[in-house]
Amino acid sequence: MITAGIDCGAQNTKTVILKDSEIAGKAKASTGFDLEKAVENSLSKAVQAAGIERGDIRRICGTGSGKDAIKIAHAAVDDVKAMSQGAHFFFPTARTVIDVGAEEGRAAKIDAAGLPVDFVVNEKCAAGAGTFIDAMARALEVGLAQMGRLSLQSDNKIPMNAQCVVFAESEVVGLIHAGTAKSDICKAIHDSMAGRIASMVRRIGVNRDIVMLGGVGCNIGFISALKRELKIESIWVPNDPEYGAAVGAALLAAQEVIS
Repeated sequence: MITAGIDCGAQNTKTVILKDSEIAGKAKASTGFDLEKAVENSLSKAVQAAGIERGDIRRICGTGSGKDAIKIAHAAVDDVKAMSQGAHFFFPTARTVIDVGAEEGRAAKIDAAGLPVDFVVNEKCAAGAGTFIDAMARALEVGLAQMGRLSLQSDNKIPMNAQCVVFAESEVVGLIHAGTAKSDICKAIHDSMAGRIASMVRRIGVNRDIVMLGGVGCNIGFISALKRELKIESIWVPNDPEYGAAVGAALLAAQEVIS
């Protein structure tokens, strides 16, 4: 059985093709202004990567902030349920999942079946999402990957008090003018964002076996900062964590076919 999950996010639209509960293909496209075009591009590329025909797909499930634009989907599911199923797929013993994308962060406590028991979503402040790190990287004139590596070179703790992206950028510029090392500034940025996400996670309880999904999961500096903030030794991150919710949507599509 072949199903597809499409996660239409603020920055990218991701598609995952599952064949007999295994990932057969995946692809993404920039979401931009034309969401339906992004959905089509992402799906077409994923179908090609899977080596199948589009007609082979039994059912499509959509998720993400732009899920209403996924007209080709047979069903839509909320982000929390999709990310919970995705985390369970990669790490069946997981009981906490964190998903931080471009414009929002969310966390869920999940049960042994990968169903959300409790959850919390941060939709109000970009300082708790990937956009925050993107903006700070531009202020520092470094790439995102370099920014993560630089943060690991610092042991200093420099507080950042700004509660929004605009003021935080001004704070970063001030630190640059003060001659603060870029590595110290990068660590401060990641610590600041990790503090916001950790605060959100504590509202549902820090449960064992934490999984990180979303594009920010690729940032080694943020993962390191979040482990420090939560006082834990490890956070599980699958390969290509930005596809986590799309995987969950594809799994839910398969469950609907079976039922």
